[in-house]
Amino acid sequence: MNSREPLAILQEVFGYTAFRGQQQAIVDHVTAGHDALVLMPTGGGKSLCYQVPAIARHRAGMGVTVVVSPLIALMHDQVGALEEVGVHAA
Repeated sequence: MNSREPLAILQEVFGYTAFRGQQQAIVDHVTAGHDALVLMPTGGGKSLCYQVPAIARHRAGMGVTVVVSPLIALMHDQVGALEEVGVHAA
């Protein structure tokens, strides 16, 4: 997988020019297939830490990503937002 792929996904899909804080390190770690426990405040960018690797791994033919969350309303909003930018999500 191209090491620039996560940044390209961030720019093309989400419209951000750069990762914030530790996002880049987390995204690289998860994209490489490793586990991560990420603690960030509300609005800290946690969602990108699994959405970008999920897209990168899917594009590389590494299957699908399953996200389990007790926050049903948040997941509904995220699925809708991903679908709006052309990312298949359910």
